[in-house]
Amino acid sequence: MPPRAALEAVPSRTAPPGTGVEEVSSVLSRVAEALFWMGRYVERADDTARLLDAFLHRMVEDPWTDEVAACRSLLGVLGLEPYASDAPTVDATVRRVALDADSPSSIAGALLLARENARGVREVVSSELWECLNATRHDLLGSDASPELLGPGDFLARVRERAALFCGLADATLSRDEGWRFLVLGRSLERADMTARLLSVLVSGTGPLPDRTTLLRAAGAEESFLRTYGGAAGTERAVEFLVLDRLFPRSVLHALSTAEECLVALAPVAAERTGVADRARRPIGRLRTRLEYADVSTVGHELPVLLADLGAACSQATDALARRYFTDAPLAPWEGR
Repeated sequence: MPPRAALEAVPSRTAPPGTGVEEVSSVLSRVAEALFWMGRYVERADDTARLLDAFLHRMVEDPWTDEVAACRSLLGVLGLEPYASDAPTVDATVRRVALDADSPSSIAGALLLARENARGVREVVSSELWECLNATRHDLLGSDASPELLGPGDFLARVRERAALFCGLADATLSRDEGWRFLVLGRSLERADMTARLLSVLVSGTGPLPDRTTLLRAAGAEESFLRTYGGAAGTERAVEFLVLDRLFPRSVLHALSTAEECLVALAPVAAERTGVADRARRPIGRLRTRLEYADVSTVGHELPVLLADLGAACSQATDALARRYFTDAPLAPWEGR
């Protein structure tokens, strides 16, 4: 897997003349960038909360699990390092993953950055959407609310509820214009990347392997999977579901299809006779097509290569989007492996 996508939000401003940054018809480049990262950061907080919740359930349900190996595995999926070189504990891992406000890969850091992006473009987001992120900052990340006080389970449940509220308000209160597409595009790329990171545990060779229930629970897919395949299906079918299912919105294929639809709408081209000129759409379209026509029976064997290619495609698409649409500023270093 590539390094963790943890770029800090670039300060809001319009692109200076001559930078080569392309403005979309109805939104400035700074607005497009803020909406894109807002979508990514909220999705990151949501997916990280799901991963951490599944991890904690696994530790409670199986007390014989190797705690140190499990903690290192979770931190590795998220591209994080323990606070110290000592063997990580569950409590330290929860603090690192949930509350480190300086890390864009933690729940607190992602939600704070989502709020900051929304604050910079309040003129284009609905007041309800802004109030959702602002209230989340004060209700969940204030001094009176933390996993220690609420309990990890309640804290993570509230994070998921806030993320769902954000997505619902975005769909219900924003016009389906270019700005909305940048938000959905960011959310979709982050979702594909996070699902790939979850599945990377199966091929990393480090830490205890998650069982089918843990894997599906971490992706928010357990109930949908059971309704589709029943309780007799195993881990191999769960991997197939998370990668290839066309109807489940958190599958890799569905996320890539949604991202490609947004890219097509943002840069429609009617006269191209050969190839695809859009450098952001190219890696996403190639991988989406590859999954669309994949041989289901070989997905498990091809998973290591597939996950590496997926991480690279998301990274390439993000870089191409930044060069084409966003402000021409140096990118912050990537965090993680």
